[in-house]
Formats: sequence, C-alpha cells, structure tokens
Amino acid sequence: MSRRCELTGKGPMTGNNVSHANNKTRRRFLPNLQDVTLLSDTLGRGFKFRVSSHALRSVDHRGGLDAFLAKAKEEDLSAAALKVKKELAKAASATS
Repeated sequence: MSRRCELTGKGPMTGNNVSHANNKTRRRFLPNLQDVTLLSDTLGRGFKFRVSSHALRSVDHRGGLDAFLAKAKEEDLSAAALKVKKELAKAASATS
C-alpha cells in the first residue's frame, strides 16, 4: 500500500540521521497517515480514505469533505477521491 495521503498527495520525504559523532546516514520521514471515514453532507454517506493528520485538520478548517474536495486540485487527489469529487459535482449540478 502506498504511503501517500489520498487528499493532499503528501508522501515520504528523505533526509539524514545525524549521530552525536556527526555521522550521516539516509532515512525516510513518513507521513502520519490515518484510516478515517469522512462524511459527505451532499451525498449523505461516508467515504473511507487514508489521509494525513494535516489533511484532517484542513478538511475541518474548510468546513467538511464537500468543501475540501470542491477546492482541491485534481492532481493531488487519489483515484478514489477524484471519483467522490465528480459525484459531488454531479449531485450539485442536479440540485441546481
């Protein structure tokens, strides 16, 4: 399974472990991913995503999953999140 946030695209970064003797060895900084179910107000159901803690805060800040996906860039979203975004757009155009 890919260690990548489905909503923001945040993935592993690389850097160095630096010892007390100043020896440097390569390491990976992994994102803090959580398995969560986010509820859509428009569609009235939940969607399971694997997202970073930062993305969870962003979803809350923007006012929920629907508002977050409306503003999100399509290249950052996973295939599952992109599918939900298209469903939301379709539901919004149907109600208008």
